[in-house]
Amino acid sequence: MTVRTRFAPSPTGFLHIGGARTALFSWAYARRHGGIFILRIEDTDVARSTPEAVQAIIDGMQWLGLAHDEGPFYQMQRMYRYKEVIQQMLEAGTAYHCYLPAEELDQLREAQRARGEKPRYDGRWRPEQGKALPTPPSGVQPVVRFRNPVDGIVAWNDLVKGRIEFANEELDDFIIARADGTPTYNFCVVVDDRDMDITHVIRGDDHVNNTPRQINLLQALGAPVPAYAHLSMILGDDGQKLSKRHGAVSVMQYDEDGYLPEAVLNYLARLGWSHGDEEVFSMEQFVQWFDLDHITASAAQFNTEKLNWLNAHYLKLADPQRIATETTRRLEQQGVAVAGGPDVAKVVALYRDRAANLNELADAVHPFFVAPKPAEEMRLQHLTGTALKALGALRIYLSECVWQAAELGQAVKQTAAAAGLKMPQLAIPLRVALLGLPQSPAIDTVLEVLGRERVLARLDAVLPAEAD
Repeated sequence: MTVRTRFAPSPTGFLHIGGARTALFSWAYARRHGGIFILRIEDTDVARSTPEAVQAIIDGMQWLGLAHDEGPFYQMQRMYRYKEVIQQMLEAGTAYHCYLPAEELDQLREAQRARGEKPRYDGRWRPEQGKALPTPPSGVQPVVRFRNPVDGIVAWNDLVKGRIEFANEELDDFIIARADGTPTYNFCVVVDDRDMDITHVIRGDDHVNNTPRQINLLQALGAPVPAYAHLSMILGDDGQKLSKRHGAVSVMQYDEDGYLPEAVLNYLARLGWSHGDEEVFSMEQFVQWFDLDHITASAAQFNTEKLNWLNAHYLKLADPQRIATETTRRLEQQGVAVAGGPDVAKVVALYRDRAANLNELADAVHPFFVAPKPAEEMRLQHLTGTALKALGALRIYLSECVWQAAELGQAVKQTAAAAGLKMPQLAIPLRVALLGLPQSPAIDTVLEVLGRERVLARLDAVLPAEAD
């Protein structure tokens, strides 16, 4: 048997963390077993589905690197198939027309609630041997209902939650096609899973109540029943249901916020799954280790601090040129002209160990590409007469010395000593003059990366003009 999994989002919004984890686990299970991973867009909710949401899902999958092997398939493009199967079920007697108007169904349910009963369709249009059906009312377009078994149970061994069972008497004859002929969610999913030979359905546990209906439909169609694995929900840092304030945002928002996809993937992998005490691992390792046995049935908790820690870790390991490219993109989005400035890769190398994300990194290197304008308070504190005199002497030294970190560091030390200053008493004013900040990486490397021309120009901007 070839393992075939699917990720089947509804394009009524962005791809969020919960959906991304489902996609990751489905993708990894297929990869682990040399199988096929399918992307299916369940877009039958025409009123809420949008092309922008479809694109957001595809963009999010691409950014994460979760490549599908087949698809994307769109349910709206398969309407002919659903109608074909509904007709087959009507002819086979596993489905039937129901003419009960919606308002009468609402009245029926209200009466059931008033009696303390579970609201449900009462089967009045369900064909039975020897049963006389009412005369179809004129002007009423019927819905199509599934002829659900009335006895016994429907059960499955969930690969995460263990054995789950429902009594069939609790499942009424649910609608599989609306009065306008459009098929319903549970029906479309079943036809798709059968036609696409899905062997393993990995999805959120909000679908547990759909599963018995889908199993009964599959059995009525004579189709094999896939294995089901229902993932627990993800809670926020505070233990409450995940919301926008703690992570339930578009996956692409993580890109905008400066996270690396490998950090997000690594973090998602550990949300409800573990391999011993391993915290940091590549996707190759994850695929080798991944199984459904080690997914916890309890809710996973989102931890922003751990995600930030992982991102900082991957930031240090990533290819320098890639980080330089990402930083350049962010600087240019801020309107910073990077061309003609210092080597971005060399600048980034000074700060990448200090940043938690790409946005922090871009902010940190910003002063290398835009001449600083130190705040008046900072000028008064650090660019004093003594400091400016020493900076003037240093400028003469820097205009002639070899432009290498060792030589530059020696120039600063010798100038400070000649002026009777301790090293910080010159280095801090120098940082303020060059970067507009009192702190930076080692001053010799800052000088080297900035380059002679920029260093001299920035010193000239703070030094008093010479009298004629």
